[in-house]
Amino acid sequence: MRDIDELFEALGRSSFRSRFELGESELAYLRDKGLAVICRHARDFVVKRLADAEPANDGRQTPMRNHPVFIAQHATATCCRKCLAKWHRIPHSRKLTEAEIDYVVTVIEHWIAKKLVFPVL
Repeated sequence: MRDIDELFEALGRSSFRSRFELGESELAYLRDKGLAVICRHARDFVVKRLADAEPANDGRQTPMRNHPVFIAQHATATCCRKCLAKWHRIPHSRKLTEAEIDYVVTVIEHWIAKKLVFPVL
């Protein structure tokens, strides 16, 4: 797993990862539900869609819109096992550990929290 400051510095240099932003509907949903609920959604999505050693539809299992977590996953390269391996140094040939799940959720939460503080208008 990667140091979070180092990770976000690297993500900031990626034109693909940097282009993801929360839209008005995602921001409204986030404000309505609150960060704690959204983080519970993130944990649920990670456990159900990424935690297995060979997730179903790996590389295509995370939608690119309609939920703040989905957008955050693409922005933070936590969207599939290939991205977790490349960007986060988490091997894709085995099930995620609880510590790795916690790390992934923390990365997602960090990105979303920054968007709440500094929304792009």
